[in-house]
Amino acid sequence: MIERSLKLELIDEPELSFGFDQKTAFAKDGLLWFGPVEDVQRPSVMRVGFVGSPKGLVLYQKWVEQINLPIPAGKDATHHLPFPGFEAVFATHWPVKPTCALKLPEKKILDTIRIRDRHQAIYNTVTLFEQEIRRYMNEEDSAVDLWFVVVPEEVFKYGRPQSKVPGSIAEDAPAQMNARLARKLVSEPSLFEEDNEIAELYNYELSFHNQLKARLLDIKAVVQVVRETTLAPEQFVVNGYETRQLQDKASVAWNLCTTAYFKASGRPWRLANVRPGVCYVGLVFKLDETSRDTRNACCGAQMFLDSGDGVVFRGAVGPWYSSETREFHIPKDKAQQIAEKVVEAYIREHGFPPIELFIHGTTKLNSDEWSGFCDGVPEETNIVSIQIRSEQHFKVYSSNNHPLARGLCLQLHPRKGYLWTKGFVPRLQTYPGREVPKPLSIEVCHGEANLKQVMTDILGLTKVNFNRCDFADGTPVTLRFADRVGEILTATPMAHDLPPLPFKHYI
Repeated sequence: MIERSLKLELIDEPELSFGFDQKTAFAKDGLLWFGPVEDVQRPSVMRVGFVGSPKGLVLYQKWVEQINLPIPAGKDATHHLPFPGFEAVFATHWPVKPTCALKLPEKKILDTIRIRDRHQAIYNTVTLFEQEIRRYMNEEDSAVDLWFVVVPEEVFKYGRPQSKVPGSIAEDAPAQMNARLARKLVSEPSLFEEDNEIAELYNYELSFHNQLKARLLDIKAVVQVVRETTLAPEQFVVNGYETRQLQDKASVAWNLCTTAYFKASGRPWRLANVRPGVCYVGLVFKLDETSRDTRNACCGAQMFLDSGDGVVFRGAVGPWYSSETREFHIPKDKAQQIAEKVVEAYIREHGFPPIELFIHGTTKLNSDEWSGFCDGVPEETNIVSIQIRSEQHFKVYSSNNHPLARGLCLQLHPRKGYLWTKGFVPRLQTYPGREVPKPLSIEVCHGEANLKQVMTDILGLTKVNFNRCDFADGTPVTLRFADRVGEILTATPMAHDLPPLPFKHYI
C-alpha cells in the first residue's frame, strides 16, 4: 500500500477587472479607484420607475438624495468602507425625481395584503403593482430600465409562504374559494367560468416578491423590490428602538446601488484573467408544489460568462424528483435540449461555440444526463460535469489566532478535493463569518479537467454576485441563486414558455 501525504495549498485570490482595464481583488477598491467596467451598455443616467405608496415615494427620494452624497461607514464596521456617492462610484447620474412615479394608496395596499385567504391576498396585491407597470409600459414613451417597487413592511411580513394575518385586522376574501376547492376544479371545471378563473390564482406561489417578478417576465420588466424600512430604518421605531437591525448605511448603499446599477444594464466589474471561450452552467431544480404528483419539478439552467452576465433557461416540468434518493434527474433528451440552448446562446454572444463548458450541480449527473449533455454540444467543445456540495462534517482548524485563509484547497485525488471559499481575508484583516469555515466538496464527475484549475474557477465565481458588493460569497454564482431562480420559474403558470432571459430579471 502506497501512502500519500495530503497537503493544503493556497490558491491566489482571483482578481476583478474594472474601468481602464485595471485589476484588483476587492470590488469596493476597484470601484473606488477605477470605476465600473467600460461598456457600451453602461447607463449615463439611471432611468428608474417608482411604484409604491405616496409615503414610499417620499422615502425613496430622500434615499436617492442620501446616496448621491458621501455616506460614512458605521463605527462598528472596521473593515467596511464609506460610500462616496453613487455618481462618484459609477460615473452615472441618479436623479432624485424618478422617470415616472406610479403611486398606489397605502390603505388599498394594506387592505389587500390583509385578506384572510393568503392566495387571494398575495395574488391581488401583486396585481395592484403589476397592472400599473404594465399600463405604463404599454401606454407611455419614456423608457424605464429599472422598476423600484417600494413596499410597506406589512407586504413583506404577510406576502410570504406560511404567513398569517391576525384575526383582528384580517379582511374577508372578495371571492368564496379555497385551495382544496381550487384543486378540485382543475380536474372538474365549474360550469361558471368565473369560478375557474378564481381557481387559477391558487396555482401561483405564495410569495409577493417571486410572483411579481415572474408575472412581469413576459414584458421583460426588471424589478427591484425594496422594503420601506430598508430606505429609512430610523423612521420605523417602536419603544425607542428601530424595528429592523440593518447594516450601516454605507454598506446598504454599496449593496443596493451595485445591484441597481447592474439591473440598469451596467457592469460593475468582471472576472480578470479568465481563459477565453469558457462557459459555466448551473443546474436549477424546483419542485412543482401545485402538482398532485410529488415527483414533478421544473428543471432550468443558468449560464454565466466571464463578464458575470448570465442567462436563465427554463427546461421542462416532469417527474424528475425521487423521494428515495432525494435527488433530481432528467432524461437524456431534456439534458440535450438544455445543452443545445446554452450553446446557441453562447454562439449568439460570441459568434462561436464555447471551447470549454462546465456544468455545476449539487448532485452527480447520471449516465443518461451526461450522454444528453454531450450530444447537445459540438465535438470541439470540452464538456465537464462538476459536483459542488457544502461539506458539513469535515473541518480544519488553524494553529494561529485567525481561521483558515479563504482560498485554501486540499486535493484528495486528481478528481476530488476540498476548497475553502470562506475564511480569513488579508485585505479585510478579518474573517467575515461566525463559525469555523466549512469547505466546499469539489468533484470532477464526468469529462476531463485539471482539479486545481476547476477550484480556481469556482473561487472566482464566488466574486461575481452583483446583488451585493462584498469581497466574495461562499457559493459560486452558478449555484448561489439556484433556489431563487427556481422559485421564480415556478411562481406562475405563465412562466413555462418564456424564452431565455438575462439573469438580472431573476435576482
